[in-house]
Amino acid sequence: MRTYSLDDVYETRKRRDSWWTVYFVDPVACRVALPVANHTQLTPNGLTVLSLVLGVVSAACFAANQLAAGALVFYLSFMIDCVDGKIARLKGTGTPFGLWLDYVGDRVRVVLCAGGLAYGQYALTGDVSYVLLGAAVAVLDLFRYVNAPQMKRVREAVREERQEPAPDGRPELVEPAPGDGPEFVEPDPLERLPLERVPRQRTFSRRLNRFLARHRVRSHLISGIEFHAAVFVVAPLAGPWALIPLAAAAGVLLLVNEIFLVYRMWRFTRRHAVASSRESREHVLV
Repeated sequence: MRTYSLDDVYETRKRRDSWWTVYFVDPVACRVALPVANHTQLTPNGLTVLSLVLGVVSAACFAANQLAAGALVFYLSFMIDCVDGKIARLKGTGTPFGLWLDYVGDRVRVVLCAGGLAYGQYALTGDVSYVLLGAAVAVLDLFRYVNAPQMKRVREAVREERQEPAPDGRPELVEPAPGDGPEFVEPDPLERLPLERVPRQRTFSRRLNRFLARHRVRSHLISGIEFHAAVFVVAPLAGPWALIPLAAAAGVLLLVNEIFLVYRMWRFTRRHAVASSRESREHVLV
């Protein structure tokens, strides 16, 4: 059986990931993945199930008003969830069922932890605001992870249209569709220009994006991962006083990010529709 090195594990990290994962989870997950790969027979699906079990334990801690314990177990659950992907890529043992299990397991963990957090604080204080907090967290998470696949479907639909043969029978040139997975990012037409030809107001943005790319960090300030970290790790560790303010702030930022992504997707599809209409008129005139 092959013995893997830490460098091998590092190669399994995503090309770009959330800043929370890059700086606060991957350093631990990579070192945990190494002995798991070399000294155990644990499968990615087994690790996903373990992550879900830990998520249930975290929810129980929250329900018992053990906020610090719930936060630490939630972090451990998410870290193991990152390890399963690394093992799958390292050993080539990922399966389509594993993708489904990982996706559904994440949603179950968030809903249970949101419910546990709401129940524990409501039972302690009688404040209905915590019930609304739990419901809002669950709804925002479900919206985020329902919206992302739909944006991906739009991207794939545009790609399919661009791959249709041209009227003269020759294949059309196909530009890469925007985005990579759930994080929908519209391609920047200035990206191919040298910096001295980029308008000044865009130069800083481009330099920042390059800097983040070198450190494997996505350009989004907050995504679903940071939202979960704020609600289930940072706020509980800070104490009960931080639960509602931090969750509300993270929720607003997540919602703004989603609206921004939808807006950019709309702009992209609108331009594609206009370009397709123009090409059709030109073909008729010819």
